[in-house]
Amino acid sequence: MSTLAETAVAKFLEGYNCSQSVLHACHGRLSLDPNIALKVACGFGGGMGRCQEICGALTGGIMALGLRYGRGEGEDPSHTQETYLKTQELIASFKAKHGSLDCRDLLGCCDLRTEQGHKQFQSAGLKHSKCVPCVRTVGDLLDKML
Repeated sequence: MSTLAETAVAKFLEGYNCSQSVLHACHGRLSLDPNIALKVACGFGGGMGRCQEICGALTGGIMALGLRYGRGEGEDPSHTQETYLKTQELIASFKAKHGSLDCRDLLGCCDLRTEQGHKQFQSAGLKHSKCVPCVRTVGDLLDKML
């Protein structure tokens, strides 16, 4: 049986973005349709639509935590606090390992919104050297949290 991290990295290497890959990897534990997971997380890749804000792998993880622990219609408000605490734990662990939450800082040298930035991303091998480790980290953390 694959870990969430292995599953997420495999999906990422298939060409799905970081956020999609993480949320999709969790679909079985969340009773979530896998295609819905891909669609919901699509806009969060590249630090939210390639704006290089909060890492997409991390946002995918936060969505997974919300689906597991979050407060839904008519549910106890304490679910919100539990979700916030889990989210804080995920963020702190990610930041401790990678030094930043921001895709821009994590990648360091390119603007993903531009053609030149994509070329830099490819030529520097950032998908494998920077993004895969982030996807793997979030998968590993979620394996313990979900």
